[in-house]
Amino acid sequence: MNKVFLIGRLTRDPELRYTGSNVAVASFTLAVNRNYTSQSGEREADFINIVVWRKQAENVKNYLSQGSQVAIDGRIQTRTYDDQEGKKRYVTEIVADNVEFLGTKGSTANVNNQGNTSVEPTPYDFGDQSSSETQKTTDIDNNPFADFGSSIEISDDELPF
Repeated sequence: MNKVFLIGRLTRDPELRYTGSNVAVASFTLAVNRNYTSQSGEREADFINIVVWRKQAENVKNYLSQGSQVAIDGRIQTRTYDDQEGKKRYVTEIVADNVEFLGTKGSTANVNNQGNTSVEPTPYDFGDQSSSETQKTTDIDNNPFADFGSSIEISDDELPF
């Protein structure tokens, strides 16, 4: 099985190109933090090349920029090509099947009690739900269907369950 899940930030704006058959392809580099710090106490990151195809490539170009946080679901691909000197070169990259937009460069960061920096949760964030931070909740007193008129009477026979 070849499946990859990554969460990180774009190191540069996505680059959009079109193939000879007019298929959109975007590429960018994703910085993904490691779970540990170096001996000097600094947090290290891996820089991973990402490729996105078709409509999703156009969306990535239009809505993401350097510093945007994303979640990637895809697969690892290795390809080869011959450079200008005739030497065979290998490229390993992630071909993204799905790109979830999580946050922007301007998202505020919090430092938790272990000294790790975390990004303020956004509606799409996969953040730790067990943290002691205040979670955003829906206002149950605000009825989203209040403007639709009177109540609807439904008998038990009409319910599908």
